[in-house]
Amino acid sequence: MTKNYKNLDIKITTKDKLPRLPFLNMKKAVLGKAYNLSIVFTDNKTTKKLNLAYRGKNKPANVLSFPLSKNHGEIFLSIKEIEKSSKIFNRKGSALVGLFLVHAMVHLKGHLHGSTMERIEERIQKAFRI
Repeated sequence: MTKNYKNLDIKITTKDKLPRLPFLNMKKAVLGKAYNLSIVFTDNKTTKKLNLAYRGKNKPANVLSFPLSKNHGEIFLSIKEIEKSSKIFNRKGSALVGLFLVHAMVHLKGHLHGSTMERIEERIQKAFRI
């Protein structure tokens, strides 16, 4: 299944249910209106292959973000892998997926792990109640 919005494409390649999140508004809040974003909900096999090819890690990833240009990026999420983190982050379902999605978008914005990134993530999470 694929959903298309202006400057946002969402593709689901698994039987997982699409989380109920304000994807377009979240994208605008983090990356801006003009940023073109593709979000792919996929399986562990795909994230493992991408993780090995691009990060040298031979294991599935919960989320991977790829900046393709200054105003275009792609995010791959594995709901199965994300669900394994529910106890660590004390969240479930859409809120947990939203946490990882925001994290990936902040990376696409050019931020690296650290206090600045954490502050941005906290502000966006609070705004969207995730």
